[in-house]
Amino acid sequence: MNDITRTAAPKTEDVPADLVELAEAISQLPTEQRAAIDPVMVRVMQGARRRRRILSLVQDALSQLRLDMKYLMFDLEATRRERDEYRERLEEDV
Repeated sequence: MNDITRTAAPKTEDVPADLVELAEAISQLPTEQRAAIDPVMVRVMQGARRRRRILSLVQDALSQLRLDMKYLMFDLEATRRERDEYRERLEEDV
């Protein structure tokens, strides 16, 4: 089994369909030609997976940031309401 089929077969959802199709086409080439292209194709597949993982991590971080911002906005509004209530009480006492 060559490097391309080992890298393309297990996680085809991690790489674009075009790359999987290209890997399959390369695997059909004669051995001499395939040997020259395999290392490059493996690096391209690894790069695509790495970019997909990084994109996923960035999307998760953005989702968490959005959630944190919502909590902070809620807390800020609650703090403002409490401040205003205390001001009203203080003004009533004076």
